[in-house]
Amino acid sequence: MTLLNNPQTRRRRLGVGAAAAGLLAALLTAAPAGATPDPGDSPAAPKSVSKSDAAGTKKAIQRGDIPAPDEIVHSGNIEHLANIPKDALPGLNTDIAFQGKYAFAGNYDGFRIYDISNPKAPRTVSQVLCPGSQNDVSVAGNLLFLSTDSSRSDNSCNSTTQPATEKSSWEGMKIFDISDKANPRYVSAVETACGSHTHTLVPQKRNVYIYVSSYSPSATFPDCRPPHDGISVIKVPRKAPQKAAVVNFPVLFPGEGPDGGGNPGGPTNPGVSKTTGCHDLTVLPSEDLAAGACMGDGILFSIKDPENPRVIDQVQDNANFAFWHSATFNQKADKVVFTDELGGGSAATCNAATGPDRGANGIYDIKGKGDKRKLVFRSYFKIPRHQADTENCVAHNGSLIPVRGKDLMVQAWYQGGVSVWDFTDSRKPKEIGYFERGPLTTDQITTGGSWSAYYYNGRVYSNDIQKGLDVLKINDKRTDPAQRVRMRELNVQTQPDYFD
Repeated sequence: MTLLNNPQTRRRRLGVGAAAAGLLAALLTAAPAGATPDPGDSPAAPKSVSKSDAAGTKKAIQRGDIPAPDEIVHSGNIEHLANIPKDALPGLNTDIAFQGKYAFAGNYDGFRIYDISNPKAPRTVSQVLCPGSQNDVSVAGNLLFLSTDSSRSDNSCNSTTQPATEKSSWEGMKIFDISDKANPRYVSAVETACGSHTHTLVPQKRNVYIYVSSYSPSATFPDCRPPHDGISVIKVPRKAPQKAAVVNFPVLFPGEGPDGGGNPGGPTNPGVSKTTGCHDLTVLPSEDLAAGACMGDGILFSIKDPENPRVIDQVQDNANFAFWHSATFNQKADKVVFTDELGGGSAATCNAATGPDRGANGIYDIKGKGDKRKLVFRSYFKIPRHQADTENCVAHNGSLIPVRGKDLMVQAWYQGGVSVWDFTDSRKPKEIGYFERGPLTTDQITTGGSWSAYYYNGRVYSNDIQKGLDVLKINDKRTDPAQRVRMRELNVQTQPDYFD
């Protein structure tokens, strides 16, 4: 692990670093030249578009239908307070977690800790170089958890890429001590089957359970073979995180044969992802519920016994959902919003050709009680603003805006920007605000835009893949009551009871 000190806080130079070897880290003095991100974790190069699509994008800009490259536009009720560009970590920015006055932002090359006590002027506290996409991040007390879903030579932050076909390769969860925010310390690591694309915390008094989502097994991968039809459950003792270990691998899609019992995908269901694991889970501990977005399936399950989550209902949408990506409960736990990441986040799907029902959110009511609860589809929601054919755009990560009696949400849409929308009437969702930039380019698709947009203590924080951290304020009577709700800690995939 290399600690990259922020130029603004450390006299504009790289100074003290830390190297992690094995499970324990020691602080060392490291030369800046050693802080080199691993190109093996980088996404594919930008994809050129057809001449007609490039010309169409330029004409749309000239007509004013879409903003010009890097131009910022927003609705009248959104205020752009600040932007903090990427610095020592050049990789793609990813997810965000919060604790007190701090925001923890993932990046393909590691993570960055911000002091957000002044939302108009966030300040970088530390940057940690620890390559291993996607570096999904969450926090609990003095612990930070980081997902690694790319095959590495070992579990340290000094590892390099290595083929998953090699038995010695490593993927899984890394754990850091963040009691000193300026000097995070690598504590331990836990290998999990097929790595950790995302993870979700289920906090208890003495332990923190981690539900690890991963997918895409192969018969050629020694540690990731089909059927991969469940999730890894890690138990982390709060006072002894070095003893963290996998305690269960519950099968969520039981079925005979090598492929398990999830959605078979194509050719049975053309255009739909075959279910070989889960992409993301959201838990609602106050209701002992979880919702899983699992490639070709959406699931609802009980987490009364956190080591043994149990499926209550399973649904599919083989007409319009290509890849079940993430889930969000409403506060009353009688609705779930599932997202469809059509095109994997790297395609232009917010256009007229794709339409309003694909690459969208699916809103489901939860009907019934106990183990008889069912997910009942109500409607789709997609941003109403068409994006260019050079902009990757699709439904992505978002969170509730805590207002009693209302179901309001802020959500990232990659280059579609940030959307504020209302699904109080689950049959008639509507957008009530937005923020976005123009396309990164007009002749190719370059991965960019808002990865995660979350509401925390009166402000919206958006981790833009290329542009850095944006801070927004919503000035709207419909969302104003949320400014009175204050959280001490927020991992969006561990949904709190905001009004307890």
